[in-house]
Amino acid sequence: MADGSEVALRDLAEYLADDMAACNRAIVERMDSPVALIPQLAAHLVAAGGKRLRPLLTLASARLCGYRPDATHQRHVALAACVEFIHTATLLHDDVVDESSLRRGMASANAVFGNKASVLVGDFLFARSFQLMTDDGSLKVMNILSSASATIAEGEVLQMSTQNDLSTQIDQYLEVIHGKTAALFAAACRVGAVVADRGEAEERALESYGTNLGMAFQLVDDALDYAADQARLGKTVGDDFREGKITLPVLAAYAAGSAEDRAFWQRVIEESEQKPEDLDHALRLIEQTGAIRTTLERATEYADAAREALSIFPPSRLRQMLQDTASYTVNRLR
Repeated sequence: MADGSEVALRDLAEYLADDMAACNRAIVERMDSPVALIPQLAAHLVAAGGKRLRPLLTLASARLCGYRPDATHQRHVALAACVEFIHTATLLHDDVVDESSLRRGMASANAVFGNKASVLVGDFLFARSFQLMTDDGSLKVMNILSSASATIAEGEVLQMSTQNDLSTQIDQYLEVIHGKTAALFAAACRVGAVVADRGEAEERALESYGTNLGMAFQLVDDALDYAADQARLGKTVGDDFREGKITLPVLAAYAAGSAEDRAFWQRVIEESEQKPEDLDHALRLIEQTGAIRTTLERATEYADAAREALSIFPPSRLRQMLQDTASYTVNRLR
């Protein structure tokens, strides 16, 4: 049986089914290329599925702001596809950097096609996203989405610089996840208000919603790496641990641990000296110190802020579904 969190996202997808179908068609069309490897790798990505949450947010934001498309004007659809291309390009590059073998429970593209192909097709998708921006013709839209693309790259580089460093401050960690995740959520939502020609207040409200939603989403993702089974997570449990990534569960467990516990974290994270049994011990320490609860509390604060950001819009079914989507991000961990 689907839990409340799954129902919230399913309801949003069903409400926007026609728009999302048009977006998926645009994605498939723009992934086409006479270079055979590109559509082959693209087909692998499409088969891997995914919730398409980011393009859904663009479509929902435009509709919330009263955008009314017609047969010749489907800006929200094209920009939702653009957002998905930016996201997918970053996933391709991330999996290469992280040497990941799984993505959404399937073999990752780099595991199937190799690192070189994944990087180059990621570049292709970035290029396609910028074609979609220029086709839209709005300098404001281009500024929002191109700025988000740069911020994502900065977030990934910042994450690399904090890797294996337990002296990382929580504010630095939050800066990382804002860059790598929340910035695109924010941009995806804000462009919905732009295409609907709404004012600065609506733009900023949706940007705030997206930012806070993205922060909650990534906090929960980081917690799931220490609190979910592999089938549920869609990637190998403990990937962040093995890669020495600094996430809030690790920082919280390290701060709350004994001298012996801290020595363990220093060995496995900072010195990258890991034994086969170390992941299980790390999971026990995460549980004993309440690190998942700490992470969930912070995620809940962001989800609450996301819901509150939408209060400037009049009550509607779509507003409620977007607020429920904020709840969904946290409920994945409950």
